[in-house]
Amino acid sequence: MRILSIIAVPLLAVSCGGDPEPRSEIRPVKVYRVEELGYVDRDFAGMATADDATNLAFKVGGQLISVDVSEGQSVGRGQLLARINPRDIELRVAADRSAYLTAKARVERVERLLEKQAVSRQEYEVARSEYVSAKSVYDNSAGELNDTRLTAPFDGIIEKSYVDNYQRIQSGEPIFRLVNPSTRSVKFTMPESGIPLLERGNAHFGVVFENYRGTEFSARLKQYVQTSSDGSGVPVSLTLDDPRLADGRYAITPGMSCVVSMRIDERRDGLTAVPITAIYAPESGGVYVWVVQEETVHLRSVVPGEPFGEDMVTVTGGLKGGEEVVSAGVYRLHEGERVRILE
Repeated sequence: MRILSIIAVPLLAVSCGGDPEPRSEIRPVKVYRVEELGYVDRDFAGMATADDATNLAFKVGGQLISVDVSEGQSVGRGQLLARINPRDIELRVAADRSAYLTAKARVERVERLLEKQAVSRQEYEVARSEYVSAKSVYDNSAGELNDTRLTAPFDGIIEKSYVDNYQRIQSGEPIFRLVNPSTRSVKFTMPESGIPLLERGNAHFGVVFENYRGTEFSARLKQYVQTSSDGSGVPVSLTLDDPRLADGRYAITPGMSCVVSMRIDERRDGLTAVPITAIYAPESGGVYVWVVQEETVHLRSVVPGEPFGEDMVTVTGGLKGGEEVVSAGVYRLHEGERVRILE
């Protein structure tokens, strides 16, 4: 009996105490203080492209008898790059020249006879027509003979050679790719949704190359495509206009990677920005943020705009400067939940 009484005491104490009251948990959260924006700032990956670049080809076909340059070689404007065997064209030029000289001599003779009224005007016109035709054929074949020599149209570097010596090539077949090693052109791709930003005409661009980190070069908009046919984005071209590029301290060459910063003045009431991590987009639809008010969170519908920088997105409606929104863990919160702000 003594043992039973000892066991019964704690059982009675538990049964009399009842269920413990649930504890209200206060969730710690990180917040971001919303600020009104006066500009939009976005970054894109870009690359320097050649100002002058072209594939060189012969206008006539034939067999190569001389390839005078190789890949990576610097060439000057007018320098001979390659030649085609001119033998067949030389024979044709000789025949065409002979026919031209014969027609020229005949028209001159008929012209003298016409002055003496020894021939009719019609006979002169026939001779004149034959002369013009023969001269055109001769000029054309002489031009083809000149086209058996391929020369550089500008100073540059042979980026690629597509043929070997003694190879038979066709008219228009690429022989070399010539690139100007110095450039002021930069290209990048942006989403189609960014076209309205470019159309406003108030965009300012800065370019930072991997080779010159910490140095931003100013640039201006050169051109852009109005649409993206394959959905990959809109190609945008810039021209570097920074005066520091003229003194030779910085060498910008095609293929150099860079980061393009686009800044647009956007003086508009209600334009704010929040971290992308603050956006709450449930499966049920809608776009929201959690606004912190008096140590509790409340769901607020917002109108998102364009992403910019590394991790920010503009908000065009639903927020105002000075409000605080939860910037992490937004999918774990509930309406009216108590929170504690983490410093």
